Amino acid sequence: MRQMTKVHDKPADGNRLARHEHPERLDRPYKDALKELQEKLEKVMVGHIVHKKRSVILFEGWDAAGKGGAIKRLTAEWDPRAFSVWPISAPTAEEQAHNFLWRFWKRLPAAGEIAVFDRSWYGRVLVERVEGFASAADWRRSFDEINQFEAQLAADGTTIIKLFLHVSPEVQDDRLKARLDHPWKRWKVSAEDFRNRERRADYLAAMEEMFERTDTAAAPWIIINGDKKKSARIAALQTVYDRLAPVTPADPPEPLEEVMQLARSAFG
Repeated sequence: MRQMTKVHDKPADGNRLARHEHPERLDRPYKDALKELQEKLEKVMVGHIVHKKRSVILFEGWDAAGKGGAIKRLTAEWDPRAFSVWPISAPTAEEQAHNFLWRFWKRLPAAGEIAVFDRSWYGRVLVERVEGFASAADWRRSFDEINQFEAQLAADGTTIIKLFLHVSPEVQDDRLKARLDHPWKRWKVSAEDFRNRERRADYLAAMEEMFERTDTAAAPWIIINGDKKKSARIAALQTVYDRLAPVTPADPPEPLEEVMQLARSAFG
């Protein structure tokens, strides 16, 4: 598989998404790669629990880009007591009464936990900007607020992984049609999907500025082409593992002597 590139390795014309118009290549069977990565990620999760690590993984991207499928595979072998998946939609009235980051502070992981965000605080500078839900003054100010928010998390020992799944308009249309044709998947399609589809150029401009303003050393953006679901899932899981493995102790936890004594008494 080709090496993932960070956003700050940007092309001269400033069009970052243009570098990711082709799907990643799988160099071995999908099931084998998935099984191996899930086993590695399971150990990473145990390392978080035992050594009290904290991590935030967020998924942004186009509608029908495969975020949900990637999250499902990412968390498949994790202990459900030590991670949360937060699907982010429109803020409630209570959340609108606070700073836009307030609802995300409440969902951050405690020591020994991983938080996964299916969409995130970047909605402020994407959908809220494009659809006019935030004023220009508000969303422009939000770039600095987001950078400060992430810098605080990183300084406090939280690992931040930001993934963006990019798909071509043709693939996006095919997936929306397939969902509408499937009786049990139609619920995934909303009128908002079609409004966003019609404003793709506006979203592209917002995305490029988002990458330009919020790609940092502590929290870099990783763009993955999602036109091929299986290769995109492997790329996403590999990226998460590559970021978490270096900050998570790899040695298995030592047995507690008290527990071993009880075990010897119980089992002989």
